Amino acid sequence: MTQAFAAAMQAFAPALPLAVGLSGGADSSALLLACARRWPGQVQALHVHHGLQAAADGFEQHCAALCQRLQVPLMVQHLRASPAPGQSPEDAARQARYQALAALAQANQTHDAIKSIVIGQHADDQAETVLLALLRGAGVAGLAAMPARWEMAGLTWHRPLLQVTAADVRQWLRAQGQTWVEDPSNADQRLTRNRIRAQLMPALDAAFPTFRDTFARSAANAAQAAQLLETLAQQDQAQVGRPPQIGPLQGLSRARQANVLRHWLRNAHHTTPAAAQLHELLDQIEACTTRGHRIHIKVGRGFVVRCGPQLDWYNS
Repeated sequence: MTQAFAAAMQAFAPALPLAVGLSGGADSSALLLACARRWPGQVQALHVHHGLQAAADGFEQHCAALCQRLQVPLMVQHLRASPAPGQSPEDAARQARYQALAALAQANQTHDAIKSIVIGQHADDQAETVLLALLRGAGVAGLAAMPARWEMAGLTWHRPLLQVTAADVRQWLRAQGQTWVEDPSNADQRLTRNRIRAQLMPALDAAFPTFRDTFARSAANAAQAAQLLETLAQQDQAQVGRPPQIGPLQGLSRARQANVLRHWLRNAHHTTPAAAQLHELLDQIEACTTRGHRIHIKVGRGFVVRCGPQLDWYNS
């Protein structure tokens, strides 16, 4: 269920010290202000300057001024993320941002080293992520949307506002007399997420006011299903081998073949097959009944090939 900003922060109990990913927008500004008040001397701010737009310098200046008022240390990383082939600039920037935040948090490994990183995404962001996943035809892992807590790079990451609406975050921030910066790119409706925010979210709010709660329940159900599929993939991986042996693969149902192949490609090669690519690969595995049968299929950012009794993957 959605909850008030103050209630969400009261229930939040991260390991300290913590760092807040600070963009300068309303969500991260509210999060930093609340954390700095609750845990004085135990909070740092991390800002990633992407250099993707002219306003980026203004974001950094706002963050520096806010941190100075709150007496919170600020660390800044400048970067330019280059998308890989087939990757959107937004996804490249997102992945680079998380890597940069982790690097900033780990920059000073002392006895007071950062233990938690806090990100300001809220209930509206979660609903938008579910809608994006549906529009892209994602599986359960995509429909699970964003977790509230996860481990990465030796740190614990938190999204404590996933049950708080964007409107409530801004209402709380205004009540504190605090300003924030608006990212001009949020108005660019060429970006799918921005069209969802500008057109679909208001319509859903009018027709189904509790849609954030129901979307969150669906995401939680999908996350549970994704965990079960991951467990099954690990079990099947132990049976078929890594890289996968064709014979043991053929002993699995088509659905389990697809699941374990996704697992192998994601974990061993950091790539994800398109639905059509995976369908073709499964057809070729089924047809592979002679030693001379050749498999050479574009999958993700490279190619799956047959090497004797097993599959392999390479890119150029």
